[in-house]
Amino acid sequence: MPGIRGPSNYSQEPTRHPSLIINAKEPFNAEPPRSALISSYVTPVAMFYKRNHGPIPIVEDIESYYIDIGGLMGSSRKLYMRDVRSLPKYNVTATLQCAGNRRTSMSKVRTVKGVGWDVSALGNAVWGGAKLADVLELVGVPKFTSVTHSGGKHVEFVSIDQCKEENGGPYKASIPLSQATNPEADVLLAYEMNGEPLNRDHGYPLRTIVPGVIGARSVKWLDSISIIAESSQGFFMAKDYKMFPPSVNWDNINWDSRRPQMDFPVQCAICSLEDVNAITPGKVKVCGYAVSGGGRGIERVDISIDCGKTWFEASRYQKPGISYVADDISSDKWAWVLFESIVDVPTSVEIVAKAVDIAGNVQPESVQTIWNLRGILNTSWHRVQVRVGHSKM
Repeated sequence: MPGIRGPSNYSQEPTRHPSLIINAKEPFNAEPPRSALISSYVTPVAMFYKRNHGPIPIVEDIESYYIDIGGLMGSSRKLYMRDVRSLPKYNVTATLQCAGNRRTSMSKVRTVKGVGWDVSALGNAVWGGAKLADVLELVGVPKFTSVTHSGGKHVEFVSIDQCKEENGGPYKASIPLSQATNPEADVLLAYEMNGEPLNRDHGYPLRTIVPGVIGARSVKWLDSISIIAESSQGFFMAKDYKMFPPSVNWDNINWDSRRPQMDFPVQCAICSLEDVNAITPGKVKVCGYAVSGGGRGIERVDISIDCGKTWFEASRYQKPGISYVADDISSDKWAWVLFESIVDVPTSVEIVAKAVDIAGNVQPESVQTIWNLRGILNTSWHRVQVRVGHSKM
């Protein structure tokens, strides 16, 4: 690929914020402290989780960089950055969440395979770029197309990123063509994050953003886009990020029996408290995030301090000064909601949070019932153990 290359080692990695919690060094995977997530509605780039599969690609000449677009569409084309920037620019506020978010607590039930994330493998950003629907129309695929004349039904994104899971080949993923060509799905070819050019960790110079879907489908460092008949057969679509029942383990798994995971279920987590925080008895502020996939807003967040016997409804908000209404035009449908509640904690307790989205989907109570061998989609009630200590006079 002219203008960009994938290094063979980790000697040219970018600088990262020192407060990030590193879960793997090579490739680099890290998340911010959970308290950092609730400091602002839009997550600062430095505090956005980093999910990588190999050394970070290096752009050597942005002028010569382009992506190939082809496949089952009748023609092919090279698309340069100037072509992407010539299209209308859209800003979409969207939360990206790794499918393995909260994997660590799932692994306490039974061993799972994957990076050990706590609750911060997600972030909320304002992504700027061209809508994929406009890009595809530019190369001859009309909006709202679900199948091309040549039988194309899916759009595959291929990265510069070389992965050991792909036997040294590129990272790749796909989404349905009907989603890619629908302007209201807000799928972007993004070149900005929070008003600045993408940095290297987040896909510079160009990446896809697929709102409402697990982060694995928002491919970074784009190399090519192809219209294909079936969903991508890359490792991360065919052999990973699929949801299996607790009865399936590595000795009886059949990858073809499950569809690739797309939408993320409803999720919330407490970020203002850590396990075994020592606090004085009295009023305690409980804050965190809640988000659901598919553009489904958050109907409510419930807090309990008695193992779910009684609940308090938390207040929800996105932008300062604007009331959050889940399906209102003033609300960001692809973005998380922050919540807070004041509860009275007289003794050491377990504080529990669960969210409900506008479709009535509720987080499951028990992580045991949703355990799966890859440790993905842990959306069980979030629990924090709080220890109350009395100050000495």
